[in-house]
Amino acid sequence: MSDIVNEAELTEPSDLKRRSLLQLAAGIAATASTAAASATTNLPATGKPGDFHFLSGNWKIRHRRLKGGEWDIFEGEASVVEILGGVASVEELRIPLRNFSGMGLRLLDVERKLWADYWVNGKNGILTPPPSWGSFSNGAGIWESEDKDGDQTILVRGVWDQITGNTCRWYQTISRDQGKSWQENWIMHWQRA
Repeated sequence: MSDIVNEAELTEPSDLKRRSLLQLAAGIAATASTAAASATTNLPATGKPGDFHFLSGNWKIRHRRLKGGEWDIFEGEASVVEILGGVASVEELRIPLRNFSGMGLRLLDVERKLWADYWVNGKNGILTPPPSWGSFSNGAGIWESEDKDGDQTILVRGVWDQITGNTCRWYQTISRDQGKSWQENWIMHWQRA
């Protein structure tokens, strides 16, 4: 595909949206190459193109998020596109009742066989560093990163599992003790729309 596309040739709104996603992903991928070189993880490195093919399409999502010691339950939706021959997956997450949207961008470092998972909040449009890194093994994908909760460094783990043709689950856990124990704080049950 040529880097130069005549906008008049793109007549469908979905073509324009796809082109915009491709341009955004390419720009972020260029920025991400430095981070990829310095990232480390103890997880298996088994990533390959197409790992996120199962996520392509439109989804309804039931969220459970731990907030202030109580579970907050709410509905959302997402549209996901696999691009660049399966080495990138772009997700637009929407929570209409909360006027919230964001973008998940997953990029495969083909050489290292690890996926970088980035997040962009729709309110500020800023790529949230650092990405989490991981891959799939035995039907589940595990991603890990370090983050801060106030002054405390925490480990964050995201897991994709229970993957079928029409459903999947993503959940997040955090560890405040260097990985000795983990607490679930966000669960998303995905149902194909």
